[in-house]
Amino acid sequence: MLFERKDQYGIDDLLEIMRLLRSDEGCPWDREQTHKSIRSNLIEETYEAVEAIDTDNAVLLEEELGDVLLQVVFHAQMEEEQGRFSFANVVDGICKKLIVRHPHVFSSVTADTSEQVLQNWDAIKMRTKQQRSQTEVLLSVSKSLPALMRAVKVCGKAAKSGVGAKGTGQALSLVREKLDELESTEDFGEEELGRLLLAVCDVARVKKLDAEQALSAATDGFIEDFSQQEK
Repeated sequence: MLFERKDQYGIDDLLEIMRLLRSDEGCPWDREQTHKSIRSNLIEETYEAVEAIDTDNAVLLEEELGDVLLQVVFHAQMEEEQGRFSFANVVDGICKKLIVRHPHVFSSVTADTSEQVLQNWDAIKMRTKQQRSQTEVLLSVSKSLPALMRAVKVCGKAAKSGVGAKGTGQALSLVREKLDELESTEDFGEEELGRLLLAVCDVARVKKLDAEQALSAATDGFIEDFSQQEK
């Protein structure tokens, strides 16, 4: 197969490599893949990039970002083969979205603080996605997100519309209320437990803490304590 070897490759080269891999003369494995068959790969590569960020490993992050980019190119190539959209359409779409959602940079809107930027972003997002109610805003949060991350995000969006704890004390009070409900019966199930967890997530929202990261760190601490006890 004809392919020019280079000392330095660019995005056009990556697109061409993926096209060749998916071609009749390419790789049997790559040709067989579908969006669903490599769905988990996208998730796995994203988490590996996150781990590189968490460990402040720039060398690993460079590699893992490449793996994430490969997944984007892979999915875009599949769609181009079906004639629905291409990688160029993906790039065009995200560029237009960034321009529209940053009117304080690309237009005459004023936003001097990060809070104002986020307020504008939410308003523009709601308008461009034609969301007519706050319920539609909550429903737009992806159900594929990790449960803790989704819960905090939903709580945050609800709070912007005036629903939710107004401070740490109120948030903790709701946690105690949900805990009392569990203690009042031994026959509680997932629904009751879920409400307690959701209340805890609202504490994270109020305190501006990352619930996912907090639980991960606590789990690491538990393993360390377990190790010490075992010794």
